[in-house]
Amino acid sequence: MFTIMEPAQAAELIQDGAVIGLNSFVGTANPEKLHDAITERFRATGHPRNLTLVSSAGFGLFDPERGAENYIREGAVGRIICGHFGAMPSTKKLVLEDRFEAYNLPLGPMSHAMRAQAGGHDSYITKVGLGIFADPRIEGPGLNRISRDDTLVRVVEVEGEEYLRYRLPAFDIALIKATSVDAKGNISFEGEYSTIDALSIAQLTRRNGGRVIVQVDRVRSDFSRPRDIILPAVLVDVVVVCEPERDNEAFGTLSGDIHVPATHMQYWYHRLEKENAKSGKLRAGCEADIIGRRAAKELRRGDIINIGVGIPEKVSKYAAAAGILQDLTLSVESGGTGGLPAGGLEFGAMIGADAICDMSMQFDFYDGGGLDACFMGALEMDRFGNVNAHRGADQASGIGGFGNITAATKKVVFCFTFNTKGLQVTEEDGEVRIRQEGAIPKIVDKVRSISFSGPRAVQNGQQVLYVTERCVFALRPEGLALLEVYPGIDKRRDILARLPFPVLDETDNVQGR
Repeated sequence: MFTIMEPAQAAELIQDGAVIGLNSFVGTANPEKLHDAITERFRATGHPRNLTLVSSAGFGLFDPERGAENYIREGAVGRIICGHFGAMPSTKKLVLEDRFEAYNLPLGPMSHAMRAQAGGHDSYITKVGLGIFADPRIEGPGLNRISRDDTLVRVVEVEGEEYLRYRLPAFDIALIKATSVDAKGNISFEGEYSTIDALSIAQLTRRNGGRVIVQVDRVRSDFSRPRDIILPAVLVDVVVVCEPERDNEAFGTLSGDIHVPATHMQYWYHRLEKENAKSGKLRAGCEADIIGRRAAKELRRGDIINIGVGIPEKVSKYAAAAGILQDLTLSVESGGTGGLPAGGLEFGAMIGADAICDMSMQFDFYDGGGLDACFMGALEMDRFGNVNAHRGADQASGIGGFGNITAATKKVVFCFTFNTKGLQVTEEDGEVRIRQEGAIPKIVDKVRSISFSGPRAVQNGQQVLYVTERCVFALRPEGLALLEVYPGIDKRRDILARLPFPVLDETDNVQGR
């Protein structure tokens, strides 16, 4: 039988040393009020402490003063196992200061491991992660010097083939954000943008004899339709009711409360952009538009695609401008299919989605090669076509769904600038001009850490392009090839002279100079 409590009462149930399964996709479906209650209790009593936080998709809110960031920074956490640290500004820096153990696993295997272990299996076995940083023979999932747990990922062999085995710790507490609790204690998600791993987390916690705590927006006096229930009452121990603070009509397009036909997509997209502009989450600079416009040329009518965060978000803008958006099926790893991916603070949600499934089911589709193309960002690229998208010099953002998506998709298009920190680009009369080069190169001899393996992509027969603001590279069995040079760019001065290694030259003599 479930109990309705105040946030502070729920926080009292969390013991020192607890392993907490967190259900959220970055900032969406995030149980923020429960995080606040943990912070308040820790500040008042010094407890709970030595917590382990486990989250497949990450739980940051892009603000170091919100959510779990407070109690992480103040010392309540001893270990984090997470797919994505990117939305946690202070945490991803503290990781590299050895303030706590930190492990980064690909999002898909984490989601699938939760589901497998909830079903009584010991672990989850997959080829995702082979040849990249998560592979213990390359680096392993530990992000700092004190992170030495070798039980999370191991190489195993099945019938002569190599796989990685992922195993997560059992959960003592589940923290979940949903929309409603009905009179019997059943939980529905009608106002959320995705369900993520909610059911698997609740089942895994119950299997371990732990407590499932759910933050909801409202109590319903009627009974829900059975198919609308995500968490049956038998899995729920505590419900915390917190009325939502955000009440903007545009957010109804993400949960399905507002139907959005293809002709209205751009209108609602810009409405959400305005909301993000208030939080400073819009990206300026014409280089992103140049890259997005060129990358969008790789789209074909009928394609099923995934678009990553950052510069790749521009691809959907130019697909709409080209008039083919309505002939594409866009998807996001959180579970949405159809519609238009939202950006900024709402990354992971879909504007006008046709369907939203659990995240593990979306990764079933991705891992099976269901995507025709994906458009992803990159921090670095090297001579082998390897890409680092998860670890910078001074922060560890995490790989998220990148590892699964790029491992099995037929066409992989990376979208990133040639260099960064000071890069100034203009575009006039169809010609691109580099007014000032960035101080930090992004095309390097060897990437800092491998998120995507070029050699494995060649072995798998994938088509791989690297689109920048001045040129396009392609991955070949022999190595990288310069495929295109944009009008206005000097091929030797602006490209070849700035590469730390030679490339094949497949450019048309008419292009560049």
